[in-house]
Amino acid sequence: MEIEIKNSIVSDIVGTLYDRMGVSDYTSPKKVKAQLKDCAFSNNLVVNVASGGGDVFAASEIYTMLRDSGKNVTVNIQGLAASAASVISMAGNIVRISPTAQIMIHKASNGIQGNADGMSHNAKVLDGIDKSIAAAYVAKTGMKESDLIQLMSNETWLTAKDAVDKGFADEIMFDDETNNRNFQNATFGTVITDAIATQFLNTIQQIENKQPNQSKQSIRDQKLAILLGK
Repeated sequence: MEIEIKNSIVSDIVGTLYDRMGVSDYTSPKKVKAQLKDCAFSNNLVVNVASGGGDVFAASEIYTMLRDSGKNVTVNIQGLAASAASVISMAGNIVRISPTAQIMIHKASNGIQGNADGMSHNAKVLDGIDKSIAAAYVAKTGMKESDLIQLMSNETWLTAKDAVDKGFADEIMFDDETNNRNFQNATFGTVITDAIATQFLNTIQQIENKQPNQSKQSIRDQKLAILLGK
């Protein structure tokens, strides 16, 4: 049985917004939980990863579900496993990485604004999140937390060989190390906050309530306009 970790990793409420918008290309804890139910009678689980990351807490929830599944989990990193996606990848009993793939790890960030006291507090929160992220890397690689935090601070990109050498992956798929490529110009998925998702959902509901007789295509166009800020 296989589970796909593809595109942006989002919270369940943002996933609900995407569903309402007709957008299906995302990963959320709710989606993964449903896929795990479909795999209930299989002891082996394959997790295919190709994602630029997203919500770190959604990733933590997915990581925990996979680790707690009691299954033999094989992770295949097919393309880019960046940021939050790299955390999920560490849930594999065996982590395999394509020779053309990369892992990227970095420190957490957010869009918090405020006064000096608030920013000082936010820095402590982010430090705590970094340690939580590093815990997944420590468990997989056996490296020291301080060394991993430094790699995160440097925004480290790991080729397939780098990933295996440092313990982030166990083997290179196809065992062909000559095809390594650099994906440092890859784009990252846009992260929508829960608050913004809730605001969008409320607006969409108002549109649907006011215009029940409009065509589905017309309503969908208005939803997309709201999401894209047009």
